[in-house]
Amino acid sequence: MKKLATLLVIGVVAFMYSCGPSAKELEEKRIADSIKVADSMAMVMAEQQRVADSIAKVQMEKMKADSIAHADSIAKKLIKPAKKVKEVKKGKK
Repeated sequence: MKKLATLLVIGVVAFMYSCGPSAKELEEKRIADSIKVADSMAMVMAEQQRVADSIAKVQMEKMKADSIAHADSIAKKLIKPAKKVKEVKKGKK
């Protein structure tokens, strides 16, 4: 009877072990998960780059508009143009 019980326990353990995923399936799942993570990270980085480009574009447009407004103010004599700074020659003390 002990031999039969031992044989049954070994059989159940072997059956339970064989029901789980194989090493190959585990490796495939690990690779698929890492690819999914890499794709997600690439999407996040692309979105961050898009936002940074958008901000840079808006800043350039604002600088351009400010420059045009400044030039118009000078043309309408609302403000005086900036004085030019003379360069100091090197070598003289």
